[in-house]
Amino acid sequence: MFDSLDQPIEIDIVAFPETTLILIAAVIEPLRAANRIAGKTLYSWRFLSIDGRPAETTSQLDIAVSGPFLPSSENRPLFILSSYSWEDYSTLGVKMALSRAARHRPMIAGIESGTWLVAEAGLLNHHKVALHWDDHKDFSERYPDINVVQDRFVIDRKRMTSGGALPTLDMMLEIIRRRQNFALAFEVSRSFVYQRDGASHQLISLRDGYDVPMDDRLIESLRLMEQPFDQPLTIARIARRVGTSDRHLQTLFQNAFGVTPHQHYLALRLNFARRQVIESRTSLADIAVATGFNSASAFSRSYRAQFRESPSETRRRLRTGG
Repeated sequence: MFDSLDQPIEIDIVAFPETTLILIAAVIEPLRAANRIAGKTLYSWRFLSIDGRPAETTSQLDIAVSGPFLPSSENRPLFILSSYSWEDYSTLGVKMALSRAARHRPMIAGIESGTWLVAEAGLLNHHKVALHWDDHKDFSERYPDINVVQDRFVIDRKRMTSGGALPTLDMMLEIIRRRQNFALAFEVSRSFVYQRDGASHQLISLRDGYDVPMDDRLIESLRLMEQPFDQPLTIARIARRVGTSDRHLQTLFQNAFGVTPHQHYLALRLNFARRQVIESRTSLADIAVATGFNSASAFSRSYRAQFRESPSETRRRLRTGG
């Protein structure tokens, strides 16, 4: 699932009855945002239900589906979404369909209570899984061969699991980070004004304040990087201004984001440039100046290294619909 970075990936989503809308949104909205920000289709999806009828959500808003979930040799990643009353739908037919699907699918994801359905099909034995913390004890007793961990989400070989809507959003950001890059995943997280703390590769909003425990020097560095990009600061100068050394600033960024300060800063500048290339008619030369590059050629090289196409190729592709 994490290969073929330049190729669009199609995902099958089975929405079981009584799934919440926020859980569905947590899966598809980061993918939609990634497509918009990238200016091309990186992800597509289709919804399925257990009977081919629209999937009934807890909000009384039904989700249109392409058809029923049936055993097949489809090779798309398969996401199983469920929120409430999963046992009512864990029939022999569902378990058999999941078991047969596992022979062909490159990835199967159990989302919220969908993890129970995947476990019932015997597809999580000897895997690590993430669950809502309320379910840990009962799940561990019922499936002793499955390793329940405290993480918000888990990607373990050909299985993914998450414990709720916000952990699922975390997981989708991680998929984008692995398939594309940190820059795109970070920009998707910013589009949701999303704030997180936690382990490495966390993605947080840099807008207007911080309500998560972070080192003050890191916070101030992030704010400095958010200033207009036409005259970018050197990393050494940022370190001096926040009262730390270059090396320690490197450590702060690696621990928080899993990238260097330079990578983070460049991602901010190039993502801003990407939006201008896609959404405005500003000349490429002016975009280069606005994002702090000393020449159009330097801008084009950095842009191509990040997005695998030049700025002019992006605009040409969007004009022609290619």
